[in-house]
Amino acid sequence: MSEPLDRPATIEDVARLAGVSIATVSRALRSPEKVAESTRKKVTAAIARTGYTANAMAQNLRMQRSKMVLVLASSIADPNFAGILTGLEKAANDRGYGVLIGNTEGTTGLEQNYLRFLSTGMADGLVLLTGHIPVAGEPQTPLTTLPPIVATERPVSNTEVSYVGVDDVAASKMATEYLISLGHRRITYISGGRADIRSDLRHSGYRQGLKESPESLRDWRVEGDGTSESGRAAVERLFIKDDLPSAFFCFNDNTAVGVISALQLRGYRVPGDFSVLGFDDIPFASNFSPALTTIRQPRQHIGEKAMNILLDRLANKPPDTQNHLLHGDLIVRESCSGVARKRS
Repeated sequence: MSEPLDRPATIEDVARLAGVSIATVSRALRSPEKVAESTRKKVTAAIARTGYTANAMAQNLRMQRSKMVLVLASSIADPNFAGILTGLEKAANDRGYGVLIGNTEGTTGLEQNYLRFLSTGMADGLVLLTGHIPVAGEPQTPLTTLPPIVATERPVSNTEVSYVGVDDVAASKMATEYLISLGHRRITYISGGRADIRSDLRHSGYRQGLKESPESLRDWRVEGDGTSESGRAAVERLFIKDDLPSAFFCFNDNTAVGVISALQLRGYRVPGDFSVLGFDDIPFASNFSPALTTIRQPRQHIGEKAMNILLDRLANKPPDTQNHLLHGDLIVRESCSGVARKRS
């Protein structure tokens, strides 16, 4: 006999009543053959008593598959998100799947909510744009309790999860070499923050570009956080120190926009006095003044490839745990030129 609650039953209710963990309940529902018979009976009894089978889980279990994929992003306002989502949805639709979007806003609480959503079986797979395995009250959720995963936009520190993204190192090396080819020898890299692995990867590419120059060039990193405000702040710090580069290579286009704005407010011309190069080629980059020279990410291609890897896994093909790094293109516009002569 069920014990109705004054709200819809959750997997936590089932776990509490059965005296097992949430992960065990999820495993009993997804892969019952991996759970001891006595435990399965406890979970089944708890489900019946709480009425948990009245929700979408019952239908999904009968269908075996929901034919949906959950896309988990730190922020859907990220300028790269729309392009990647377009690719994800195209590949999913082509293969008969739908896409659900989870916006975590970078908070653990929202990640936990989406994990509970996953535990109901309403999504067969997970695409991560957050840069880490979702957190569920522990430092890291065991992969065995989660559906198949692929990461994109930001790599995760787990070798069992396939990653699809732009080749940050090669693209940043190309950007740095381009600035050097214009005659720049004092090039500063404005980072995206120490917590963002992409920032370190792009710094690595920048350093490689410097090292391959026939001259000894300074590795000049200035900390930012990927926002336009951090670009403006970086410029102000350099002016306070009276230690200025001739060119700025920025972690992303938002940072580059901040750098250009700060230079223009001080009366300098870009590229007349300084050159500025960004990364991402967000839609605004070509409409800014001056139009931004930048690295273009193949966002739609990234999304399509990531989704196809995930759906291949759901079709029981061997797991793909490789990193798939796609080529970024240098888009030359108006914000870079040869080294300017010093003002008298």
